Amino acid sequence: MSPNDPSSMNENVYKTDAKPEKKKGGAHAKAAQSAYMQRSSRMRKVLIVVIVLLVLLLAGIGFFGFKIFQSAQDAAVQQTQVSDVNTITEGDAGNDASANTSKKTTVPDLVGLLGHTQEEAVAMLQHGAEVTRSMEVNEEGNPVRLELQVALADEPSDSRSGTPTVYLSLNEGGVIIETGYSAATSSLGYGSVSFTDAVQNEHIVEETLAEAGLTVSYGTAQLPEDKMLYSTYDTDGTTLVKEYCSFNGTGMAEGVEHGWDAILSYDYSVANATDNLNDTIRTIYIYVS
Repeated sequence: MSPNDPSSMNENVYKTDAKPEKKKGGAHAKAAQSAYMQRSSRMRKVLIVVIVLLVLLLAGIGFFGFKIFQSAQDAAVQQTQVSDVNTITEGDAGNDASANTSKKTTVPDLVGLLGHTQEEAVAMLQHGAEVTRSMEVNEEGNPVRLELQVALADEPSDSRSGTPTVYLSLNEGGVIIETGYSAATSSLGYGSVSFTDAVQNEHIVEETLAEAGLTVSYGTAQLPEDKMLYSTYDTDGTTLVKEYCSFNGTGMAEGVEHGWDAILSYDYSVANATDNLNDTIRTIYIYVS
């Protein structure tokens, strides 16, 4: 075939043109594949960055959560330690107050007032005795017809429980058939002793009755085994609001037996409000008939 043959030229032209087209198609594929790989690489990098950020974020949340928890624990421990210190301090202060509180007043001879008239009783009491309240009684079966409240104005007054007071109950003939007395336990020298200690260890009921002229054996006044019978709690079920217990029995005075009643009351309302145990209102009442 001659070089000048048109068919040969066309074939050569065809072949010459075909090669560049094949090369161009391969380069395009490679470029596309390279772009895809670049995009995949960028996506992997983005995902890695996102994952790292998430890990750091979770670590940060965990760290701050741990710090908050640790701070709460430290605060709780500190509060417990402060409470323990306060409890010890209050306990020590109570014991010291019990030991160092001096007796500021004396219990009048209640037994000696029995059988006397109102005027005679006021004169016998002295200490600035003054009738501050008078109430008539008209109850069927009750021999008492008049009840008097007599303040001992010259006696030291307690800022919480007030002035020591005598109670007189008179019959229809104007004769005293029952006497009573109330005062702050601190005025009697008992300080800040606990309710249980006051009854069981200090024998406050028996001692006060003895001062009033009535002999009662130690251990006669006993608290119930169930504390709930003489304790009142706030709505939270743990805050003690009041301890209150009544006692009764008989005692001897100059060979004569007399009946007696007593009440010991610890009111913690003010103490709870001020967070100061010394603000507890502690009062004892005794009655002899």
